[in-house]
Amino acid sequence: MSKIKLYEGGTLPIEMHRVSIVHPIRLIPVEERLRALDEAGNCSYNLKSEDVFIDMITDSGFNAMSDAQAGAFHLADYAYAGSTTYYKMADKIKEILGKEYFLPVHQGRACEQMLARSFVKQGDLIPTNFHFCTFLTQTRLMGGDLVEFLQEKGLSTVGEDGFKGDYDLEKLEKFLNETPKERVPMIRIEAGTNLIGGQPISLDNINAVSAIARARGIRVLLDMSLVMDNLHFIKTRDEKRKDHTIRQIMREMADAADIIYFSGRKLGFARGGGICMNDHGDYIKVRDNVSCFEGFPTFGGMSSAEMEVMRVGFDDTMDENVVSQGPDFIEYMVEEFKKRGVPVVTPAGGLGCHLDADRFCAHLGKKEFRAAALAAAIYIVSGARGMERGLSSEAPEDSIAPFELVRLAVPRRVYTLSHIKYVIDRVCWLYEHRDMIGAMRWEDESVKEHMFIDFLRPADDWRERLALEYKKANLE
Repeated sequence: MSKIKLYEGGTLPIEMHRVSIVHPIRLIPVEERLRALDEAGNCSYNLKSEDVFIDMITDSGFNAMSDAQAGAFHLADYAYAGSTTYYKMADKIKEILGKEYFLPVHQGRACEQMLARSFVKQGDLIPTNFHFCTFLTQTRLMGGDLVEFLQEKGLSTVGEDGFKGDYDLEKLEKFLNETPKERVPMIRIEAGTNLIGGQPISLDNINAVSAIARARGIRVLLDMSLVMDNLHFIKTRDEKRKDHTIRQIMREMADAADIIYFSGRKLGFARGGGICMNDHGDYIKVRDNVSCFEGFPTFGGMSSAEMEVMRVGFDDTMDENVVSQGPDFIEYMVEEFKKRGVPVVTPAGGLGCHLDADRFCAHLGKKEFRAAALAAAIYIVSGARGMERGLSSEAPEDSIAPFELVRLAVPRRVYTLSHIKYVIDRVCWLYEHRDMIGAMRWEDESVKEHMFIDFLRPADDWRERLALEYKKANLE
């Protein structure tokens, strides 16, 4: 249980752990926050962590470890080949995911590179419920492309559909009927769906996609990087599976896939990643690429210590108290924002609370970097760092991003409810002063290809005026 009922009414998310090791943080004055933004090129990703009070840019590699994981560091077998640590991890994969073969890599995007190199060729098309930027890039580098089949409700930031990450099955079948099988090496499922606000996919939809693919002899590729949140939503939103254990839900999901890959920075609370499968031929293809680009197949760019941590982290992932802690805090944020009229993606998804910058900053134009400007404004008034998910990180030159979101990620077991309530308070103040948020521009507008780490500059002195107004409020 991670929610408790209050005597005075309502519920409250509560941490089902106690803190034994702390990391000091500091809130620098607003004048210093402006200076830090200047140095970072008004890009939250470029901010130095020492200048960040509450870091909500991601949960990747930022989730807190348990005491058992910390102890696992000292159990590692550092043998270059035949390491006991690797075989213990491989056994854990068989136990939980039911996959015979396990290939570790240094992080999630390495999984994507290995899979693209192994299976994608020129002209290939890979159906997916929604793209993730690094998988899209790896696919295109090999000459292929992704085709999205997200249900229409998933493209809206409002509404209460509990599984917005579902495939449109009718459109998927039509595509497969019209496309030569040799051009479709795999069908990708992302559980949950990162770039639409961490929205989950239902287990029935996963099974249906799997059945469609297997009837045609096409591999099912499952990205499980955000699966912890998705497991929680299946257990709490799917009536058929409310009495199932997390292990049972995880296994049913894994059985629907031929190949599973994940970022260990999210799943397993370790710095690494993994690819799992049962087909020996596919294993050999991927193994050869791991050997070329990552390292020996039994460590693949991971340290033995991190692999021991990941093994213990997989058991933590089967604990409902661990799985639910992030989504419960996110739901709390979403509900508090809804009460105050602050536009957020609904229903609450995984990974973080996603502010809808298109509605928050509706006074700005579509190409004036609504999400990037909002992320900078949040840092000015709070010292909290969110992640822009919009024009500067998702859209190519001269196009419009499908969403303008600011993600306030909630890494597991890192921040307390008081931190969450502080961020809510400052964002609500900012919403009341939202008309002060101004436009952004590329610092170097001659560059044709941009990345989410490129520098931006404000169109005028709106940041300074916002900081002055915040100081007048006497909140620090």
